[in-house]
Amino acid sequence: MPVVLGKAPGKVILFGEHAVVFGRPAIAIPVTKVNASARIFPNLQGQPGQINIQAQAISLDADLEDLPNDHPLAKAIQITLSAVAPHHIPALTIQVDSSIPVAGGMGSSAAVSVAIIRALSAFLGGSLSPEEISELAFEVEKLHHGTPSGIDNNVIAHQKPVYFIKNQPIQFLQIDQPTHWVLGDTGEKTPTRETVLAVRALHGSDAPRFEIVFDQIGALTDGAQTALKAGDLTELGWLMNENQRLLEKLNVSSPTLEALIQAARGAGAAGAKLSGGGRGGNMIALAESENIAMVEKAIINAGAVRTITTKLAEGGVS
Repeated sequence: MPVVLGKAPGKVILFGEHAVVFGRPAIAIPVTKVNASARIFPNLQGQPGQINIQAQAISLDADLEDLPNDHPLAKAIQITLSAVAPHHIPALTIQVDSSIPVAGGMGSSAAVSVAIIRALSAFLGGSLSPEEISELAFEVEKLHHGTPSGIDNNVIAHQKPVYFIKNQPIQFLQIDQPTHWVLGDTGEKTPTRETVLAVRALHGSDAPRFEIVFDQIGALTDGAQTALKAGDLTELGWLMNENQRLLEKLNVSSPTLEALIQAARGAGAAGAKLSGGGRGGNMIALAESENIAMVEKAIINAGAVRTITTKLAEGGVS
């Protein structure tokens, strides 16, 4: 049997993080400059049904049967086997790699799951649609995040910009004019599960107050649909800055994030905000194409450990 490679991109949320968990819309795009991969090849020395998993980043080299059922990689494999239901499972090895920052709000866990599900189903002769892959990855996301919204697995499995509302059919964004984005990595790692739970507790302390905040974030996200389609940098920048102000009310920003955000704005970015869970991780800035290098330099000088650029264009991300 041939070696099979499954890949999945990272993602970044442009608008609506945290509010999306409470039923408001969010907009996210794939980031193809970073990705997770799963390479599967036959183990000619193994016994039928033996599945070995190797993930150097987490120092893992173990057989599936030796991992607990709630291990995320084991879960991704088990649910794929159930979905494909092959008549025969040969001995195989799965090698997992990822260049996506962990606990950085870029969908690392969902991308790893999607890569494994995509590769394993293909290796076993299955043909899962992006919708089916997304649904399976969502089950793994529950182990990582407790009560995930579902946006990560959807944008990563479909590899398209999405307008997303929890428990509603996914909508793909139509883009007529390109926009350019710069991500700045704080180097500070805070698991999304941690910040999601913190926002849930905050909401529980004063639901009426924070429902208003979520409504305001939802309205900004709705406005961003039209602005993104048209590539309206002035409107998008204002919406981003307002979204950041509201996220600060949810206590998910941090001094490091705010330093990078202010640096980007000072260097001419149309707008900037945190992206993802917050309290570390990544921020994102919107810039004119000719100003990208200046914004990147300002973000690095303000303390970012690295930057990633991406372009949202007609037909998706390039």
